[in-house]
Amino acid sequence: MKKESQTIFDRNVIEFVTVAAEFCKYMEQAEGVRRPDFVDTTLKILPLLYLKATLLPPCEPIGEEMPEECVTEETYEVLRMTVAGILAEKDDYLDVFVEDMKYSDQPITRYISEDLADIYQDIKNFIFVFRLGLNETMHDALAICQENFRLYWGQKLVNTLRALHEVRYQQGEDELYDEDTEFDLAPQ
Repeated sequence: MKKESQTIFDRNVIEFVTVAAEFCKYMEQAEGVRRPDFVDTTLKILPLLYLKATLLPPCEPIGEEMPEECVTEETYEVLRMTVAGILAEKDDYLDVFVEDMKYSDQPITRYISEDLADIYQDIKNFIFVFRLGLNETMHDALAICQENFRLYWGQKLVNTLRALHEVRYQQGEDELYDEDTEFDLAPQ
């Protein structure tokens, strides 16, 4: 019992929990946010989330049961549709880091909104269990989140970051900032 307490109250874990909670809060409150603001904020929080995940101390599950999950299919879909609405025609991107790409002669299309919803689902489930305050389940939730980062959402995060970078910095000649887009490109 003492070992999991040391792990879950480690400074790096607390910092990860803080960033993860901010990420979830931002995603949950994204409705009505303008695309430039959403992209700009997301481009700042995703690298921080990635960094904090890489600094987590090693941890293995100790319990027999899987921790509870709180993100429903409906919650997932509402978040995905909200982000898709914000990004509109900028939501899709070509993914080259997909295992199926080896066997395909066609590019594989991914969606930023779906990737962010996937990341959110894992992170929110972790935060939910962590807030319950039960050491063993907190420890197991951390171990699962860490494993999912390594196998799943870490790669989605960096792929999404690349796609968001494209949205933010690679505007086409015909799109150079109309009245609805307020990225400040003026030299400082």
